[in-house]
Amino acid sequence: MSDRRRVILITDGDEYARKAVEVVATEIGGRCITMSHGNPTTLSGPQMVELIKKAPNDPILVMFDDSGFIGEGYGERALKYVATHPDIEVLGVIAVASRTRQEEWTRVDICIDKDGELTPYGVDKYGIREMEIGRIYGDTVYSLDELDVPIIIGVGDIGKMGKKDHFEQGAPVTRKAVEVVLERSGYNGNRSS
Repeated sequence: MSDRRRVILITDGDEYARKAVEVVATEIGGRCITMSHGNPTTLSGPQMVELIKKAPNDPILVMFDDSGFIGEGYGERALKYVATHPDIEVLGVIAVASRTRQEEWTRVDICIDKDGELTPYGVDKYGIREMEIGRIYGDTVYSLDELDVPIIIGVGDIGKMGKKDHFEQGAPVTRKAVEVVLERSGYNGNRSS
């Protein structure tokens, strides 16, 4: 039996993201580490791991945010710590696009646009498809290419995207991204699998 906690890492942590991620976590029967929200992230990697270990059940959704800091910021340092911790199994990453156009980008396996459609093309912060395949630009994505994770899904700005991902509507784009991560990871809700 594995005691590793199953988590989905999310590269956004503002108030809109928090509300959307909390709604999705409840809908899927998982948990959201609400204290991980912040713009920028204020908790360290070790603090986040402790909170993850205390969560009553998996999957656990954890937010990280650099608040536009260029290069490896506090949110990314915490994300790398959590992603490489021996007690954590990363099911996937939801990489969030932002206005940071030339500075930081990451490869993604697939994106979900503002209408909830899967696409091989990148998306911008509004969830609109871009011209490049397999790449998004964001402010907390600098380190993702260094990580060994099963899947990275690109989305627009969580909880926003022209109100298409608003928490009062169930954050459908975020929910679809989480569902794709769970499906692709083979996660079945059983911690001992």
